[in-house]
Amino acid sequence: MTTEMVVQPLRPGLWRWTAPHPEWRPEKDKPGGWGESVGCVYFEPASGARDAVVLIDPLAPPDGTPDAERFWRALDRDVERCKVPVAILLGNHYHERSAEAIFDRYVRRPGASIWARQAARGLVHCPVTRTFEPGDPLPGGVQAIAIQGMEETETAFLLAAHDAIVFSDAVLGAGNGRVRLAPASWAPADAESQARYRAAFRASVARLLDLRLDSLLVSHGEIVATGGHRALMEALDAPAWGE
Repeated sequence: MTTEMVVQPLRPGLWRWTAPHPEWRPEKDKPGGWGESVGCVYFEPASGARDAVVLIDPLAPPDGTPDAERFWRALDRDVERCKVPVAILLGNHYHERSAEAIFDRYVRRPGASIWARQAARGLVHCPVTRTFEPGDPLPGGVQAIAIQGMEETETAFLLAAHDAIVFSDAVLGAGNGRVRLAPASWAPADAESQARYRAAFRASVARLLDLRLDSLLVSHGEIVATGGHRALMEALDAPAWGE
């Protein structure tokens, strides 16, 4: 797997990039584990609803690399062009990644913000400027959807304008247009949490089938650019990732 930044323009105002995770170790690259490069999403709402440039679970390439120079140059250009604040959304407390570095870079622009679930407070080191719960209005018209049965902070973000949903850890890319659900090992290990995973997790993901879903933008593995509804339905009938 390449550890270089890969940028995927998906639709106007929507792109995904990958960067090597600093906490990755080779022993994690196994069935049920995850690869070194992880995905992040840039979302620029349509001009009529453009109240922020939205970054979801962003990870900048390592400092001092050509990829870092390319990343910051492109992001600076887009932020300046849009002339709106930068809003960073965290899909769980594990994915603070480069949130603080990006916030610090743009904090002088009025309205710069980091958004996380209330339960993430105390679990992240970055400055959470706004908390949210599913149903609360978010920048760019993004809709937060709680994923039950994993960590309390696990959230998916619906980008309704693109029939796209952004997953943090609940759904992983399996390649060739397929996805798989996170295994029980990705939920807390205590007995109560494992019971909650078995009782609630698949049902929580299954409710997403009521949405218009074309693109599944995952943090781990390959995205599903189109045909997301079918891919998610197939994943719900399949074993979890690595099982």
